[in-house]
Amino acid sequence: MAGIFETFQLKGVTLRNRTVVSPMCQYMAHDGEMNDWHRVHYPSFARGGAGLVIVEATAVSPEGRITWADSGLWNDRQAELFAPIVSSVKQWGAAAGIQIAHAGRKAATNRPWEGDDQIPLGEPNSWEAIAPSALAFGGPGMMRAPREMTLEDIARVQADTVATAVRARDVGFDWLQLHMAHGYLAQNFFSPISNHRTDRYGGSAENRARYLLETFTAVRKVWPEDRPLQVRLGVVEFHGDDEAMLGESIALLQQMKREGLDSVDVSIGFNTPEAKIPWGANFMGDVAARVRRATGLPTTTSWYVSDPKEADALVREEKIDLVTLGRPFLANPHWPYRAAKELGVENAAWSTLPAAYAHWLARYR
Repeated sequence: MAGIFETFQLKGVTLRNRTVVSPMCQYMAHDGEMNDWHRVHYPSFARGGAGLVIVEATAVSPEGRITWADSGLWNDRQAELFAPIVSSVKQWGAAAGIQIAHAGRKAATNRPWEGDDQIPLGEPNSWEAIAPSALAFGGPGMMRAPREMTLEDIARVQADTVATAVRARDVGFDWLQLHMAHGYLAQNFFSPISNHRTDRYGGSAENRARYLLETFTAVRKVWPEDRPLQVRLGVVEFHGDDEAMLGESIALLQQMKREGLDSVDVSIGFNTPEAKIPWGANFMGDVAARVRRATGLPTTTSWYVSDPKEADALVREEKIDLVTLGRPFLANPHWPYRAAKELGVENAAWSTLPAAYAHWLARYR
């Protein structure tokens, strides 16, 4: 069975190994624009040996930002600033991916280290949030109700998403991920917790999935066939009837697969503060395995995956095809080197490093 240091090919993209840098919000952009922080941050993971580096949740419009400091790709200036980052990531041997998103009812918050709460309307760095229904997320600091979207709003956001995908395509990203999890806009439509609509976008599972499927198929038309198109989907909430939600999620993914979906990142809904999430090592592994078996899609997941042997076992046991890591890469951008050493994969250990590092580490080990 393949381990994490086997190559992985999907469409026209071949990853040198099966480690993926998760899209982790940095909250360091200004007007959605990349800057020196990002130009150092993302290539460091490529130099560190990752197979795929996915850029943080990048807003499709100003209103789609989680915070005022989110990255964006809603204009050509932002695209220009992404170009050298994409080039550098590729130069150091990784594939370059990007996650595009709309925050929905979780928009207009302070940065996490500045409160992580929604900013009142009328104050600096705030704006009106929109969602399928005028229901606040709830919990401390998240009591602002969004405006219920009209059909015109829905069409506009879908057009913004397609335009952002086109910019990502033209900048040269190898891999596109649509964010349909974590209590943001797409998940707001999918979940009956946040979607109380009575039109064709609400009610039944088919209607609640409509926004996600329409958005996916619209992006599929503009995204190149030889580059992977992935969704990150919240398939469980750890609240209410998760078996029913998982069944609905699998049905949606099967339908997306028929429309050209290439891969899925299995994640959590995060659509209610009342969720009882069983935090622990690799706790989404078995859920991801169920999705993989049911859909036949190349699958990944993250969430408390950090130990190299456990990460390798998830792949070898065919629970997932790729292992996605967030905080382990922040703690050590050369996590693949560490993993290869622990797993005894000597050739992989040195091949994950630039020669300027590998020479000295190999000579004096």
